[in-house]
Amino acid sequence: MTTFDIALIRQAAERVEGRVVRTPLLESPMLNERAGCRLLVKAENLQLTGSFKIRGALNKLLSMPAAERSNGVVAFSAGNHGQGVAAAARAVGCPAIIVMPTTAPNIKVDNCRWWGAEVVQYDPNAQNREDVAREIASPRGMTVVSPFDDYDIMAGQGTCGLEIVEQLTEQQVAPDMVVINCSGGGLASGVAEAVKTAFPLARIHLAEIEGYEKMARSLRAGSAQRNATVPKTILDGINGPTAGTLPLQVLLRHGATGIGVSDEEALSGLSAAFNWLKLVLEPGGSAAIGGVLSGKLDVAGKNVVVIASGGNVDPSVFANSLLG
Repeated sequence: MTTFDIALIRQAAERVEGRVVRTPLLESPMLNERAGCRLLVKAENLQLTGSFKIRGALNKLLSMPAAERSNGVVAFSAGNHGQGVAAAARAVGCPAIIVMPTTAPNIKVDNCRWWGAEVVQYDPNAQNREDVAREIASPRGMTVVSPFDDYDIMAGQGTCGLEIVEQLTEQQVAPDMVVINCSGGGLASGVAEAVKTAFPLARIHLAEIEGYEKMARSLRAGSAQRNATVPKTILDGINGPTAGTLPLQVLLRHGATGIGVSDEEALSGLSAAFNWLKLVLEPGGSAAIGGVLSGKLDVAGKNVVVIASGGNVDPSVFANSLLG
């Protein structure tokens, strides 16, 4: 049986090399003073499609047999995974259908269509997104591409972690902790594997929606948990209902812990990233920064890495956030 390890991430890095952006690891003295630590921000909002998701999607599609890939793929997504799969499908030349909630930001729906995918929307309060995807895929012989519960997806997201390790090594910095925005756990598990392989003493913290910390509950319970209700939040990028079973096992092995981040705290992170790093983030992509600035973690004097995981924000939401 295949196990998830650094070798899978290195294979993924070879597959996607030249197809994804090596995003910068940014720092601002002003932001460091505000945070009370050395805060290094991995700007995945500058990635192709505006989030880290293209890494996993491209690795998944490139690892599929050509015959299977030609039948097409279906993805269910709040938006960023959908865009990643749509872009990856266009890159390899296969059809894609993206199942998205009716609450998804218009920019994410429009971008999926721009990449050439068909978009099917569902009511998140009345329908199960996995069921909708399977009902579409089964009669057409298409493959459902999970947003997180898949080693190929996890390994692709882990290439972000490999870059972080390379960039920290270049700067001769050893991280004390890495704070990662988390929904299903694909990014968190891949980055944790890459970082902990190189820096075993680094702590892994997950930023989730306050009051709906399904991965933190899963880590305590030892089994994947689900949110029974859909939170009303602007953090749509980390608002998936279920923690991933495969990511959970990796995060358990690496001793990850979680913190809850409110909408207001995430918006504080969004504003800080704009003011001091000149980055445009979506609220779900700024949760980790907001979590650090909130004081919920003991970061004083430490080297802290956060991942700004996405920047696909509707302009009105971004403008209103900055205006307070």
